[in-house]
Amino acid sequence: MLAETFIILLVILVAVMGPSVAIAILGHAVIKALARNPSAASKIFMGMVIMLVFVEAISIIAILIIFQLFSKG
Repeated sequence: MLAETFIILLVILVAVMGPSVAIAILGHAVIKALARNPSAASKIFMGMVIMLVFVEAISIIAILIIFQLFSKG
């Protein structure tokens, strides 16, 4: 029982940390791009929003799959 709980927590940690790292890298890249070319802010912003939507969708889907796999039903 304890080992199964530990495995579930470890899988959830990996599923949450992956998109979190992607969001951090994306934020760093956006800040660097805006520092180099502030006049392209609208294009950079749209690209950032689209990437954030995809990363968040991946994290939500991963968490739903984890809950489906490890449900007690």
